[in-house]
Amino acid sequence: MNKFFNIVASGNTATIYLYGDIGERKDDVNPATIARELKEAETTYKNINVRINSNGGAVSAGTAIFNALRNSKANINIYVDGIAASIASVIALCGKPVQMSQYARLMLHGVSGVFYGNKTRLLSMAKEIESFENTLAEMYSKKTGKTPDEIKATYFDGADHYLTANEALALGFIDGIYDADPIDEDNPTTETIYNIFNNRLQSQKTDNHMNLDDIKKRPYFANCATDNDVLSAIAKLEAEAAKVSTLTASLNTANEKVQGFEAKAKEIADAAKKELLDAAEKDGRINATTRPTYEALLNADLENGQAALAALTPKKRASDEIHVSAGVGEGAWAKRQAEIRNNLKK
Repeated sequence: MNKFFNIVASGNTATIYLYGDIGERKDDVNPATIARELKEAETTYKNINVRINSNGGAVSAGTAIFNALRNSKANINIYVDGIAASIASVIALCGKPVQMSQYARLMLHGVSGVFYGNKTRLLSMAKEIESFENTLAEMYSKKTGKTPDEIKATYFDGADHYLTANEALALGFIDGIYDADPIDEDNPTTETIYNIFNNRLQSQKTDNHMNLDDIKKRPYFANCATDNDVLSAIAKLEAEAAKVSTLTASLNTANEKVQGFEAKAKEIADAAKKELLDAAEKDGRINATTRPTYEALLNADLENGQAALAALTPKKRASDEIHVSAGVGEGAWAKRQAEIRNNLKK
């Protein structure tokens, strides 16, 4: 059966799945993996959900996961989806808020194991089991408020004690019950519950989520050697994406300014071309008929248009520019013409 216990992220929440046996093997819910993923999630996500569906496993591995969760400063919530049995039930009660599905089960029992050796070795193992049970009783005690002795007397009696969500809530093992999709069986066995939730997660994972191994296959993440490298790259992308709105606003402002400068420059250029054309028409180099031709030339190539206008010869006489100012009298040209006429009369 596939087990999923990597990070699945949505928005500002990361979910770590503790689905499967707890231990040190590659396919187990491994404490080293969980501790690393927890640290990675803490640096990127505001909230961390831990979801459990496990029949338990190695006490030492479970204790390490318990301590990693208990000592985390992240906003952690724990959900028992299917089964939290044996050491998995201890992990579920690490001191963070914990809720159970109404179909889930919490199972408590004493420590067990397989040993071989002489009687000295077996007696030593018995003492070690008792020591483990004392520690586990203290862990349960902190969550429920019951004394360690009460825990041992009730649950470490050699039997497996399965608690429904309602029973676990009444006894103080959990903080609440969350609704889950209904299970199609009236009295499902613990094995059925375990398998149902594992299958749901597998389907959800296939349909809706991309795990980090899939992400590493994409070109942008080709140089990411570890999951932490992938998450750092994703965080960088998110930071860059957050700048887009600000950059877009700045770009729009800059475009507006550029458009204003371009409009002003065109206005100045048009005024300068009009001045050139007016002067050329005034001194007879062009007229109303030829003006559009030279205007088009100026618009197409200002430098050559100016040169073409400058090469034209003015057609008006200098005398046309000599005039009498209002209230002053005759101009110089008129006076000279009068002198010439007078001399001719003599």
